[in-house]
Amino acid sequence: MRVTMWGFAVEVDDRRIDCAADSLRNQLVEYERGERREFDVDVRFPDSFTGDVMRVMASIPYGETRTYGEVAAELDSHAVAVGQACGRNPVPLVVPCHRVVGADSLGGFSAAGGVDLKRALLDHERGAVQTGLDRFD
Repeated sequence: MRVTMWGFAVEVDDRRIDCAADSLRNQLVEYERGERREFDVDVRFPDSFTGDVMRVMASIPYGETRTYGEVAAELDSHAVAVGQACGRNPVPLVVPCHRVVGADSLGGFSAAGGVDLKRALLDHERGAVQTGLDRFD
């Protein structure tokens, strides 16, 4: 399914989500308006390292970030492998890969809009919850 957030068209693999498409679209609109911080959906994580990384991403609270290295340490892996798994996330926005950043930069973002959308998502969450995200300004 294609959704638009802040003017960027993002592909979300709705086969990985147990939720009606209309409900997911409504929840994404609520998130964009600042009315929602979590999605009420069940995600079918892949049975792979990507799925392991997605589970960690899904546990990162709204308005917070983790570095690729922190996620790697949690999974006894390497930051580059975590970055690659983030890039394979089939349900961006719902599983917040935008909350995984580099130690000294935003890192990459594979969804449409790339780093510009990642910055918009982080700025959106930062506006609702003041955190240390301004270290990337």
